Amino acid sequence: MYQAVYSGKISGNGLFTQKCQAFFEQKYGLKKTLLTTSCTDALEMCAILSNIVPGDEVIVPSYTFVSTALVFVRQGANIVFADSSSQNPNIDVTRIEELITPKTKAIAVVHYAGIACDMAVVMNLADKYNLLVIEDAAQAINSYYKGKALGSIGHLAAFSFHETKNINCGEGGMLAINDERFFKRADIIWEKGTNRTEFFRGEVNKYEWIDTGSSFLPSEINAAYLYAQIENIDDIQARRRNIFDTYYKGLETWSKQHDIQFPYIPDYATNNGHMFYMVCNSLQQRTSLIEHLKNNGIYAVFHYLSLHKSLYYKNFYSGHELINSDRYADCLVRLPLFYELKDEEINKIINCVKGFS
Repeated sequence: MYQAVYSGKISGNGLFTQKCQAFFEQKYGLKKTLLTTSCTDALEMCAILSNIVPGDEVIVPSYTFVSTALVFVRQGANIVFADSSSQNPNIDVTRIEELITPKTKAIAVVHYAGIACDMAVVMNLADKYNLLVIEDAAQAINSYYKGKALGSIGHLAAFSFHETKNINCGEGGMLAINDERFFKRADIIWEKGTNRTEFFRGEVNKYEWIDTGSSFLPSEINAAYLYAQIENIDDIQARRRNIFDTYYKGLETWSKQHDIQFPYIPDYATNNGHMFYMVCNSLQQRTSLIEHLKNNGIYAVFHYLSLHKSLYYKNFYSGHELINSDRYADCLVRLPLFYELKDEEINKIINCVKGFS
């Protein structure tokens, strides 16, 4: 950050922005990346680039953060909510095809907890019906599907560098563009609808307003903070996976005794240690477990509520009951998992959980 401040340029698209983007492109095989001020902004750019217009339909899992759906709603799309798998909170890929209609424009998938959706199924459907695929990879940095980095498979992808993510800059995100059709327009949208990037590359002698867009660039201070995290990503990832493994081994027997589901990681997916969650057998059990942990000074939390039942969207939803999404909304609980968590604190949490009955 010192270098960024004293470089004389702390607005966006400076040295550290470019260093971060080059790192992600080279390490993860992303064709083109643009840092953004948030993952929501990256998703908003996905919606704009997808040319979503009123009346289009976009398939979105109901069990996700509001941004996954919101960005398409703002473009006028009708959201077709999909259920989660019974094995994990990812979209049930076996039920996507029945949701596709002549109005479907795109499929948005979310790699929950950094665990990959079955992208071969999704991409085959996209090819069959000429659809775009947007990967919401907010939680999925440094995670893979059959050896390919998440975020590098769909046409477009969005990552989060919010303070709750594996690597962060307080608040930040990144757009990944894997389809060359979108390269030039992405630069324009990123730069407030102007061809300013072309100007700085010397490709035009002036820049002007030529498209829609917004102020999506983060400052160089944010980018410098993120680059420091990048430099330590291997250490961060190793520690997070170690915490995950310690929880898993320490609580596996207990979970089976209490009919509690653990994270399911398919053979095609890797685990980036983003989150350790458990799925209780009822809302009552989860509520009691969270209260038990709270009484012992441990802050465990639930996660998303089904978007199709949200106050904003429930009156627009006319689809089927989404049983698995609602089950995760009622029953999923997350244990503390962050880099600074000490071994003795992890053991205390495990022992406290095992004391719940």
